[in-house]
Amino acid sequence: MTLSFAVKSLISFIFLQTTALYTSPPRKQAMAHTTVVTTQHVSSGTWTTGICDCCSDMGTCCCALWCFPCMQCQTVSQFGWCFCMPLLDCCLVVSCCLRQKMREQYNIHGSCCDDFCTVCCCYPCAWCQMSREIKTRARSGTSTVVTQQIIHS
Repeated sequence: MTLSFAVKSLISFIFLQTTALYTSPPRKQAMAHTTVVTTQHVSSGTWTTGICDCCSDMGTCCCALWCFPCMQCQTVSQFGWCFCMPLLDCCLVVSCCLRQKMREQYNIHGSCCDDFCTVCCCYPCAWCQMSREIKTRARSGTSTVVTQQIIHS
């Protein structure tokens, strides 16, 4: 008797569960949103122009020739620094720091010693190169890809 009672109880339990599944209102499915942001930097590990490539951007070269402090202030401003920084460039500290930050941001190989030697040997050419680099990177742009994935659970 106990076996038949257990079997009957199990069958009625399964019946009730199955009936509850079919008669209960549908549940709202939870949605999870995942946003993936990918930033791609265009970099080959080198400067896009050489130190003596003034002819590749005559506007920068002419601006540096006629009003070098104006070109310096414009360059640091385009990089996102305070435009007055070049006016404080005693001992070439600002120039070397700017070159180092540009190398870090644009993934350009080099060292602080390289930056210092470049700035010391040809100060105006180093500034023109940094200005051209900022213009080139701004023109090519940093592409940001945003994708959204909706997961139903």
